[in-house]
Amino acid sequence: MSARWGIIGTANIARGAFLPALRAAGGVPAAVGGRDLARAEQYAQANGVERAVQGYQALIDDPDIDAVYIALPNALHAQWTISALEAGKPVLCEKPLCGLLADTERVLDEAKRTGTLLWEAFVFPFIEYLRHVRELVDGGAIGELREIQSDFHFRVSRPDNIRLSGDLQGGALRDVGCYPVRLAQVFFGEHVSAWAACEPGGIDQGVDIEAWGSLGYQDGQRLLLSCGMRRSYDTFSRLIGTTGQIHFSNPFHPGAGDRVTTYQDGAEPSTWTPEVNEPSFTPALRHINAVLAGAEQPRMLALQTSLTTARALHDLAASWEESLARRPG
Repeated sequence: MSARWGIIGTANIARGAFLPALRAAGGVPAAVGGRDLARAEQYAQANGVERAVQGYQALIDDPDIDAVYIALPNALHAQWTISALEAGKPVLCEKPLCGLLADTERVLDEAKRTGTLLWEAFVFPFIEYLRHVRELVDGGAIGELREIQSDFHFRVSRPDNIRLSGDLQGGALRDVGCYPVRLAQVFFGEHVSAWAACEPGGIDQGVDIEAWGSLGYQDGQRLLLSCGMRRSYDTFSRLIGTTGQIHFSNPFHPGAGDRVTTYQDGAEPSTWTPEVNEPSFTPALRHINAVLAGAEQPRMLALQTSLTTARALHDLAASWEESLARRPG
């Protein structure tokens, strides 16, 4: 029986990324919940969702819903994730799980207490693209992996975009810088040092519109990251080892034409182009649906991954806040 999903919020990411992938993964978009019923009804009709529900709690409490996808601003993640966990509804929450470390800890404590399944919507670790690269690294294709360099930039043009709101816990690091952080976590684990700087902006200068920095790991391994919301789309990343490099054109949401190129000392470069025939959310949702059906054991739960990411984001932000405090004026 196909899992019936409820969507909390009417965000663009649900329309553009989640819903196409859910259908490809065999799930059912059963309902969307919104504060404004008329808007939710319009959203449901435009995007092929069966029905609309007024209020987020009403959606969570709906017995026809098997799992919920939370697509709200970061500042609302903790409240509504906890409500869903308390109701026993498995949750896929948009990344970052929460905008603040303390909220992340609170949500994870609730997931542990209730035993309800919770995933953070970093979907790229489920994709074949990353599995291929991990096999290259584990097989010694570039020697010992020493450094990851990773960008995630895009352009925000609307001045009222929620990503530009400090009150809603927006900012470049939380929105897209978290991807390089999560990528490095796949290979290096927990960080031991952090440094970052940012260019403040947005509504009342309340967020980082661009940020850059580094995370250090055991034995001198490191991530160098750059992220922002005011230049053209860029997700280029590379893994640098003792005997070569691996370049990704887009490790996070690969599409047609994205590729992985391996450069080995003394050898011609080799390029692998994956066959991309489904939305990037699909492998993660296929797995979650299988877990809900009892066909697979859960992998990459928030309890296993999210605290490490949240600590890294917290330490990077703390570093630039200290730097900003020292700026003249």
